[in-house]
Amino acid sequence: MKLRNKKLTENEFLKIRKEVLKSWVTGNDSQLNLKAAVKYLKSIPEEKNFAIKLNNAKKEGVTLVQPRAGVPVLDEHIKLLQYLEKSGADFVPSTVDSYTRQNRYNEAQKGLEESMQRHRALLNGFPVVNQGVANCKKVLESVGVPIEARHGTPDARLLSEIIHAAGWTSNEGGGISYNIPYAKNIPLEESIRNWQYCDRLVGYYEERGIKINREPFGPLTGTIVPPSISNTVMIIETLLAAEQGVKNITVGYGMGGNLIQDVAAIKALYCQTIDYLDKFGYKDMEISTVFHQWMGGFPQDEAEAMALISYSSTVAALSKTTKLITKSPHESIGIPTKEANGLGVKASKFIVNMLKDQSMEASNSLNKEIKQIKKEVSCLIDVILNVGKGDLAVGTVKAFEQGLIDIPFAPSNYNAGKILPARDNDGRIRILEFGNLGFSEEIKAFHRKKIAKRAKKEGREVSFQLTVDDVYSVSKGKLIGRPKVFK
Repeated sequence: MKLRNKKLTENEFLKIRKEVLKSWVTGNDSQLNLKAAVKYLKSIPEEKNFAIKLNNAKKEGVTLVQPRAGVPVLDEHIKLLQYLEKSGADFVPSTVDSYTRQNRYNEAQKGLEESMQRHRALLNGFPVVNQGVANCKKVLESVGVPIEARHGTPDARLLSEIIHAAGWTSNEGGGISYNIPYAKNIPLEESIRNWQYCDRLVGYYEERGIKINREPFGPLTGTIVPPSISNTVMIIETLLAAEQGVKNITVGYGMGGNLIQDVAAIKALYCQTIDYLDKFGYKDMEISTVFHQWMGGFPQDEAEAMALISYSSTVAALSKTTKLITKSPHESIGIPTKEANGLGVKASKFIVNMLKDQSMEASNSLNKEIKQIKKEVSCLIDVILNVGKGDLAVGTVKAFEQGLIDIPFAPSNYNAGKILPARDNDGRIRILEFGNLGFSEEIKAFHRKKIAKRAKKEGREVSFQLTVDDVYSVSKGKLIGRPKVFK
């Protein structure tokens, strides 16, 4: 089927579905019957529906907290989520293992069986597809809050079928954000088509009165990503999902480090997402935002790591984001214990509650940054639509092929990988090397001027060393990678 940004008909969707369910043995489960799935989803209480809980939080002006977590064995996974719920998590995740993310279900099965035999986790997450609908239902029924699947899967079609049939009412990812930053050899056209199916599945349920949340992955590679790049990807994935019938979408952003720029990025993202949905005629949409705590290198010292978590929570609260994704003070060590993960939740929850009734007042600096981010996003989306001759899906593939949209530090062979970010003298993320990025000369001049000002102050040349220094700076307790001789 030729790629295009057009809603799959129900017949097209059901035809593809027959093949999707054949991809692993758990796809034969009678509980994947759509009528049975609809009936079960309608029985889920409102307090365990992700979309409804987000909508209520948005109305109340509160920031809800959600960690990352997942282990392979069912009973241990349930214990982990119950612990995080008791720690104050408003939502709990099920982070999926790396084999499942690549649809390597045989290896995931082996890892699951060995984990059970050895009584230790030999997979880095919960193998949703291998666990199947019945066990995923047990996970949902063991907690009192909504569950989201978090993974990184270019082809999440069977995974999506299983989690939604099991009553999980949120699924993270998208054809760009769960391919370019995660995979090397998956064609973008293929992953976009796969995620059109995932979104059409949600649209199918929406048509039957069931609210399900979808959340594109905002941080992308998580390493000093310019806000306009990540915001553009979020808006593209939102529009692609809306075309397939998705109604409740949470657009995300990964912390950059500069308070003003981070708040501006969230505000610009929300406003432009609404604007583009209106422009393309998508009505009755429910849009919320999610802020991801620092995704780059973490300090090894636990107290310093907790300070970074607390700072991230402060920025999230001041941005008035709907949801905050937390980290743990063991971030630099490896997979955290449930206790360490719980500490991250508790600290984050304390901060967002403290700041609930406070906000960042509008300022000239904040307004300028919002305006700049919006200008850059509009420029990129115009270029993408132009190269696709009006078709967003086609345009996205062609734009990536030509480097008109480019994600820094991504492993994908379908990403140009020619742009380099660096911070300006205030610590805001700018672009040092543009490659073929579809910015106007005016925008490029703005970035060059900002970076040149920093280099001059530090007494050094504008070079790749700026990028290198900035990548490692936060883990060393500094936002900007200044030279040692700089005072």
